[in-house]
Amino acid sequence: MADAAPPSWRDVELGAPELARLGIARLTSARVALLGTLRRDGSPRISPIEPYLAEGQLLIGAMAWTAKASDLRRDPRYVLHSAVTSPDSGEGELKLNGPAVEAGPDLRAAAADTWWLACAPDKAAVFTLHIIQAVFVDWDINRGLITVHRWSPANGYAVASRPYP
Repeated sequence: MADAAPPSWRDVELGAPELARLGIARLTSARVALLGTLRRDGSPRISPIEPYLAEGQLLIGAMAWTAKASDLRRDPRYVLHSAVTSPDSGEGELKLNGPAVEAGPDLRAAAADTWWLACAPDKAAVFTLHIIQAVFVDWDINRGLITVHRWSPANGYAVASRPYP
């Protein structure tokens, strides 16, 4: 029996629609997120990236010669964190992790308005972010309440709130 397709952003949309709605709104408004990869020696590297959604897949691009592209080709594990602009902004935080896999030509082309469409295919590496875990942290700073939305293919969707600090 064939292996199931790796979990994608569409799986988050189906399994945790509220988390997906909050997460894509955050990525769309910020337009930049932070991508963590692993260097050859196992130490972490963090890089700003622009995430794009196409055909239910969350895509990122990197110039083909960059360290982040090399990191992902060697070890596909990543962590993505949405940008936060200040400590008291109340902006939600999207956190994803899983393996990144290079996207095929059809998926690369399906992402409209991306910078890599202006590049030759050998100059820009495009990766699909498969999602093993998705978390959205929603901060209600006026009420002092934190709500954490979690989803994984193994455990499904859960939401919990608690006061802070």
